[in-house]
Amino acid sequence: MKLLALEASQNATYYLSRYQQIVGLGAELYVLNGIGTDDFWPAGRYRRAGGKHVDDLIEAARAWHAEEQFEGVLTFSESAVIAVAAVAEALGLPGIGVEAAVRSRNKLLMREAHRRLGVPIPGFRYVADVDAALAAAQEFGYPVILKPTLGAASNYVFRVDDDAQMRERYGQALTGLGLMTWYAMEADGVDLGPHGLLVESFLDGHEHLIEAVVWDDEVFLGSIVDRITVEGDTFEDDVHHSPTELTPEQVAQVHAVVAAGTRAQGLRRSVMHAEVRFHHGRPHLLEIAARPGGGGLDIMARLSADHDPIRAMMDIAGGQRPDVHHFQPTEVHTAAMCLLSGGGTIESVGIPPEVAEHEGVFYLKITAKPGDVIRRPPDGNNVLGGIGVADASLDDALRTATDLAGKIEVRMVGDR
Repeated sequence: MKLLALEASQNATYYLSRYQQIVGLGAELYVLNGIGTDDFWPAGRYRRAGGKHVDDLIEAARAWHAEEQFEGVLTFSESAVIAVAAVAEALGLPGIGVEAAVRSRNKLLMREAHRRLGVPIPGFRYVADVDAALAAAQEFGYPVILKPTLGAASNYVFRVDDDAQMRERYGQALTGLGLMTWYAMEADGVDLGPHGLLVESFLDGHEHLIEAVVWDDEVFLGSIVDRITVEGDTFEDDVHHSPTELTPEQVAQVHAVVAAGTRAQGLRRSVMHAEVRFHHGRPHLLEIAARPGGGGLDIMARLSADHDPIRAMMDIAGGQRPDVHHFQPTEVHTAAMCLLSGGGTIESVGIPPEVAEHEGVFYLKITAKPGDVIRRPPDGNNVLGGIGVADASLDDALRTATDLAGKIEVRMVGDR
């Protein structure tokens, strides 16, 4: 299978390991970046369009397709889902369609689609100014969630508990709209929908991250991961466990909600990363992204549920039905967490051998490099990377992951 991977703006080397997984699964992978670095991918299978306008991406992809005859186009980047849909349409390749891509990227349009079909979701309001945000909060009752419509990775997502905090957080989030890397990496020339802020009602229960597949309208929950973070008023999304501790009855409820959201967004053949949160004992849909989940969620899915989101993406991109099954947990427990630091400019990140060579570590990725600026809430939500550990129980996996994360040495410029 010959596939084309695409990013409008290259996200450093973040997706390199996933591209390598695609190759390891037997595909010939070519990479097209609108804007990118030299030598990112092997010569002969790597090109840059020279700009990130969607017309430039389509023109470059069309010319390359005439030479190579790709069977599909894909992306792992939230910021390229719409661009890839546009390229797939232009080349006549399998894809989710631009309209479904926009509904799966823009949180306001997603929420509106969910509401039309009666999907259980939080209450929401698109707010044009702080007065509208205050009015929405009064309508829903504090606490509420304030979030960007085109955000990702919990950037500028705040829990707000009162009017004074809303005034403060609204200003911070409004400033953040122009600073978000995920928005800046989008292709130019694409209608992304409203770029602004939402106020949502607060859901008070436990949260779950799902790697799913839809094929001809049948939805499969491949993996379910429990979010076990102790929450504050910002959302680092930093500690996860799999397989889920949900009961079979709760899994069935989650499946129904995800399937309803999938239909609402117009997704028929796609991999999906869904997030669900319980409220008053019932699951409510937070979002469905038309891509696999980030971090080590793909590896957690393979270890704890025998589901491979990367293989599923590869097959679907090429127009083939993936070999998937409904949720079937294994006996392997995994715990994974984001590696966090204080804000500042990175001087160095050191990984001791006892961490790098630990037999239980299945995922260890440092995405920050010397010179990078780490912004922490309320100014952003940058992380150093992530670590994941597999063990025989949740307690053992979590204890080991926490211990190893604490041994990673981070120095900021100016540290003594």
